[in-house]
This record gives sequence, structure tokens and C-alpha cells, in this order.
Amino acid sequence: MNSQGLIVSRGGNAMNYSNNNISNRKDNTMILNGQGKVTAIPDIAILRIGVQTTGDNLTEVQQENANLSQSFLDAIQQLGITDIKTFQYVVEHLYDFENGTRIDRGYSVRNIYEIRVSDMDIVGSVIDTAVNAGANVVDFINFEVSAIDMYYQQALNLAVQNAYQKANSISHNLGITVNPIPARITENSVAPVPFSAVFSTRERTAVTPVKPGTQDITASVTVEFIY
Repeated sequence: MNSQGLIVSRGGNAMNYSNNNISNRKDNTMILNGQGKVTAIPDIAILRIGVQTTGDNLTEVQQENANLSQSFLDAIQQLGITDIKTFQYVVEHLYDFENGTRIDRGYSVRNIYEIRVSDMDIVGSVIDTAVNAGANVVDFINFEVSAIDMYYQQALNLAVQNAYQKANSISHNLGITVNPIPARITENSVAPVPFSAVFSTRERTAVTPVKPGTQDITASVTVEFIY
């Protein structure tokens, strides 16, 4: 508790703010919801790109996959991309059933890498370079805002302001006086999630256009005022 009697506590994923100096008084209360929104432009792209190979001989299929994977990794690293990690490596034995008999169809090897790109201007070039160098799987693009916590705090402040504006408007119409210092603030919203877009190599054009667009970061609070 600070010198003004303000208590800050966390319950679940939300923050709760309570001013004991006010909330313990026997006054009328006004409980309102507030909404806040901040629009940000994503500045990070997370790509999942890889190689899938098939064939009858598992060793040969794995070797072909390794060669193609190394080829496209070398190519995108020449663009200055260094934040790369293995996301998925799957080996499958393929077969069908005909008239109750299992027929061997060979093997499939799928090797997917997660690639982080911080220069949004070259995301399309990274995809094209990878595909031209041997990658044949582009699963999706995930756009993120690196400073998302900062934007969320801004949205949270706007939500509190929105609740106060409502209280001020209501008190003016009713001819009452509302204490501008809230007795309690409850955070209803949770941290925003990144925006994802499904992407397939089958939909590629000669030059892959990538537009991150914008991401709305919202916050919601319930505020209790005394009047």
C-alpha cells in the first residue's frame, strides 16, 4: 500500500487496483466498462519454410531432403538472415490398403525451419529465395509487434480514460459529483496474440508480395467510481 492507500494486486491474468481510502467509504458507486485500442504496424515476420521429399529408399530421401534444406538455408543466409531454428522434422512410412492388403508407397521426410525476419521489406524476397533454392513448403507467416507490451499499456490507459469519460458524462447529466480517482479498477482483457496468415507455395506469384497490415491492440477494464 502506498501513502494514498492504493493497493495493486493480480488475480489470474488481470490486474486489480483498489483504493482503500475511497472504497471503504459508505457512498454510492458507479461501475462502468472502459475500452481502449491502439493500432500498431507489425515489425517482425516469422516464417515456417522447409522441404518435403518422398521416395522408396529412406536413406536417399533423407539425403535429398538434407541437400535441398542446406541449399535454401545457405541462400537466405546470404540475405543476412541468421535467426533460424528447426521447427519440425518428420519421417513417415507411406502405404495404402487395397483389398485388405497393405501396399508400400515409400517414405516421406518433412523438414521445416522457423525463420525470424526483422526487415519487413525483404520478407517476400526471403520466401522467393528459399523456394528458388529448393524449399517446397511454406506453411504460414506470423506477424508480430516487437513492442507489444508497450502498446498494450497504452491501450490500457485509454480504457481507463474511456471509463472516466463515461462517468463524467453520466454525472453531468444527473447533476452529481463523481470522485475522479477510481475506487477500483479491474483489468478484463488479456495480452494480445500475434496475427497469423496461412500461406502456401501453390498460391505464389513471380514475386511474392507480403503486406503485414496493422494490428489492433485492445484493452478492457471495469472501473468503480464513488459519487
